[in-house]
Amino acid sequence: MPHDTGSLDATVRIVAEAAPDADRSGSFPWAGIRAVHESGLLETTVGTRFGGKGGSLYDAAHILAAIGRGDPSVALITAMTLFNHLGQASRNHWPEDLYKRLLEEAKARPLLLNAARVEPELGSPARGGLPATIARLTKTGWAINGHKRFVTGAYGLTHFLVWAHTDETPARVGTFIVPNGLPGIEVIENWKSLGMRATGSHDVKYHDVIIPAENVLDLVDPSLAQQDNRAHAAMTLALTAIYLGVAEAAQAEFIRFAHERVPTNLGHPIARTERFITLSGEIDLLVSGARQIIFDTLESSQSNPERLIRARIIAGRQLRDAVQIAVRGIGNPGLGGDLGLERHFRDIQAVLVHAPQEDTCISILGRSAFDGWRQDQSASSHHPTDIPVLKTA
Repeated sequence: MPHDTGSLDATVRIVAEAAPDADRSGSFPWAGIRAVHESGLLETTVGTRFGGKGGSLYDAAHILAAIGRGDPSVALITAMTLFNHLGQASRNHWPEDLYKRLLEEAKARPLLLNAARVEPELGSPARGGLPATIARLTKTGWAINGHKRFVTGAYGLTHFLVWAHTDETPARVGTFIVPNGLPGIEVIENWKSLGMRATGSHDVKYHDVIIPAENVLDLVDPSLAQQDNRAHAAMTLALTAIYLGVAEAAQAEFIRFAHERVPTNLGHPIARTERFITLSGEIDLLVSGARQIIFDTLESSQSNPERLIRARIIAGRQLRDAVQIAVRGIGNPGLGGDLGLERHFRDIQAVLVHAPQEDTCISILGRSAFDGWRQDQSASSHHPTDIPVLKTA
């Protein structure tokens, strides 16, 4: 689905102008979010059957990379809503009347959806386990009680998608749609991260929060509720596009500095020195290479989890290294707040923090390689003259 490049660029400029203040204050980035909403980008992935543009994950990744150049915190909050619309477009698992009502409300204000899944005791569901948060059946619906961590955009969300188990016998597990602002919702302001400060990924507690009976998705037996990290591989690669934007913004600052810095003992911009030409080449190799990896893989391999996971790790590492080279190459000015590189350096540290984390991804690839070897051994036992060749995804 083609998008209006001029409109996207204009939105990114507004987002970028507001980013430094949002980073300093750590407050919800309303200026950036409103710009994204007014441009219509938040609804890009709404399905055509609901009157939307039907944008794909590939389209979403392009949008996230662009917004990430302006403010990755705004991009991350945007991503959660884009991904939820994609889920509804492909699975149609929301109560239809509720979903249509929310889309109607989105014409007047930003509709911001995000999952609340991580818990203090459980940690990330990507590592297995089930939620302690409880949904108690009432005469009119559900009462939600629990404590969630790292809820990105907590203050500005219109709806929390709370992962919980029911108090039924036998219990079921599902996602409960909790409108923000209801009595019993307590946001605990404890997000004090090195980077991505404006995401406001605070803890949220739910104390007997009452929601309608229809506000639930995917109620299933607990044995079916484990997070499938392989199934989410395409989405987490698309999420990496946010940090591609961060690295491209850092690259642009590096290039600008190199052309504007003219030492008196040199008499011309440092961009003309062999050292900075080489540094620029190293940064371009890593950043542009990561862009190729992300988008080529999303375009060609969305059904291959190993390729998606591999692309995410390689691209993420390259992007992190590229920003580090830019900061180190410039020296003291690169560490100062005025140039902007310091903020990009802090933000890029989160590139491989999102679930499933780097070690979990590496384990998936390691097991896949071992499984491939065992399959080859089994096949070669039937054809002993053949030489087994290790196959990779």
